Amino acid sequence: MRKSRVALVRCESYDYPEVRRAVERGLALLGGIGRFMKKGQRVLLKPNLLVGDAPEKAVNTHHAVFRAVAEIAGATGALLSYGDSPAVGSTIGAARKCGILAVAKELGVSAVDFDTAVEVFHEKGVQNKKFLVAKAVLDSDVVVSIPKLKTHGFEKFSGCVKNQFGCVPGVRKGEYHIKLPDANHFAQMLVDLNGFVNPAFYVMDGIVAMEGNGPRGGKPRKMNVLLFSEDPIALDATVCRMIGVNPEYVPTVKYGYAAGMGTWIKDEIELAGDAFEGFLCPDFNIDRAPLKPFRARGLMRFLGNRLVPKPYIIPEKCVACGVCVQVCPAVPKSVDWFGGDKKRPPAHNYKTCIRCYCCQELCPAGAIELKFPLIRRALGGKRR
Repeated sequence: MRKSRVALVRCESYDYPEVRRAVERGLALLGGIGRFMKKGQRVLLKPNLLVGDAPEKAVNTHHAVFRAVAEIAGATGALLSYGDSPAVGSTIGAARKCGILAVAKELGVSAVDFDTAVEVFHEKGVQNKKFLVAKAVLDSDVVVSIPKLKTHGFEKFSGCVKNQFGCVPGVRKGEYHIKLPDANHFAQMLVDLNGFVNPAFYVMDGIVAMEGNGPRGGKPRKMNVLLFSEDPIALDATVCRMIGVNPEYVPTVKYGYAAGMGTWIKDEIELAGDAFEGFLCPDFNIDRAPLKPFRARGLMRFLGNRLVPKPYIIPEKCVACGVCVQVCPAVPKSVDWFGGDKKRPPAHNYKTCIRCYCCQELCPAGAIELKFPLIRRALGGKRR
């Protein structure tokens, strides 16, 4: 059986000549950019643009990595565009703040429509066969996914598979959280969505990753690596092993393998490029315990409230910006200014909270963390 190849290339800074050389080498290890696109094809570059934050915060795909992929892809004669649907704000606003907009304008890479939703049918979907996706995805011949290496409160790890959730326009994302509050079911949806979008290959920015309270409120962590693969499951599983996480504990990896999207099995993955051992980071700050999904009813809800982490607002860090209230998908809101005082931190109503962690994911001040219940900590369920 042909093994899935994952290329690892050392890159110790975002100095552009170094990044360009690293991306060229990584793509060469996959057989060259010409394997994936040709002159005249419409190629969509899909970076991770979670929200408008400065590059040094390690929230989004770095503009130097985006530039290198765009320049190399553009040399094939392909017609390039880029896009993503941020969780808060506009594509242009997020791209401007992180530096991608300036690069795209310089290279003539156009920003495309990620606001217009089109309903599509995905025959091979297991959990989801219908999606609302950005029209720009349908208008492209080739999609190139450029994710960021980050932790994620809901799915543990945000990698290749999770990156395609940005193909769902704007507030439509909240509808999936309401419909699928269980992290396993949500991961199955992400796998189906990734299968529909079907990127040709993935380039993961791990030069500076994010650990801890990701995907926005965590801390930058130098990992000095760019990763390349056609197999998103193999790439994500390789990163999991790099940071000391059992790949089976990451739902998108587990269900991606079950769906035949790729492999997490070590013996079925061929590592190319620089030595894997040189990137090991055993003290990377991430929850390494098995996922404890939250179920919303009856006895399982009772137990879930005692085992599943809760989003918790740290009052002294809160700037009362209201982003958590804005992005909460629950109706009525599970985090709100109860009492109407918008000068004080909002509060959570855990009786209605679905544990989607959207509030934690997008808090600009890093003021919302996941609080592990005492019983779970006593059972050894929280290990870093």
